[in-house]
Amino acid sequence: MKGKRRLTGLIIGLTFAAGCGGGVTSAGSPGSSKSHSPSGTRSPATPRVSPPPRTGLPRPGEVARIPVPANGVPVISSIPTKRKVVFLTIDDGWEQDPGFLRQVRDQRIPITVFAMRDAVEATGSPDAASGGGRYVGAGGWDYFRELRDAGAPIEGHTLTHPNLRALGYERQKAEICGMSTLIRREVGRRPALLRPPFGNYNADTIRAAATCDIKAIMMWTATVQPEGKIAYQVPDKRLRPGDILLLHFRPNLARDFRVLVKKIKRRGFEIGDLGAYLKAAGVPVS
Repeated sequence: MKGKRRLTGLIIGLTFAAGCGGGVTSAGSPGSSKSHSPSGTRSPATPRVSPPPRTGLPRPGEVARIPVPANGVPVISSIPTKRKVVFLTIDDGWEQDPGFLRQVRDQRIPITVFAMRDAVEATGSPDAASGGGRYVGAGGWDYFRELRDAGAPIEGHTLTHPNLRALGYERQKAEICGMSTLIRREVGRRPALLRPPFGNYNADTIRAAATCDIKAIMMWTATVQPEGKIAYQVPDKRLRPGDILLLHFRPNLARDFRVLVKKIKRRGFEIGDLGAYLKAAGVPVS
């Protein structure tokens, strides 16, 4: 009888240890402002989980080549495809809505993030594109690491969101390279793409981008406004194959994003993986 009690106690002890051991979570709570990595065991730039299976991939032979100029940095506003597919990109980082993160992660929606230091770290004043946000959940990089773990690449949008055309070459290089270095340190991957603030760039921007190992400057064909409304930059006011849509980290992002995704699908379009399509078009993104 005593032997049975000792055996039962051993089994219970082992079961308890297995249930509590390590304290490791997967992606953690979507809106948490604190790191979920065990202290001292893993760099914050190291992914905690494998990214989800990629969706929105191009079909063989679907994408036309994008000419890469001699300076190596094309400026791209849309993807050359006839398939009814569009691409979602999101800028800045003032509002870090956990509901948006859940949608991207749980529904495996491909997006590309263009992060700006002052927005991510909640320093300085939000620009007009923030929609008057109140820094919901902002003030650090954990949210962007969770987006990375959900499969979203984190690309560059400068340190302070200046009008690059108003700066000389050296200051542009500091803004672009500085952000690339910061993203590499915080997220674990150096950006391959640059979204210039306000869409403003010049020859010095392209030269600086090349110096900072940027592979393409990404523009857009339509912007997404509050309540998921699409503001088109074409006369017929409709989505076209290969369109790149620009969103911002605004208040009520989860609600607006849900409306936008439904609208895109209702119009017969898919949401594509921008990085995969750029690779298929001959742009050497990593």
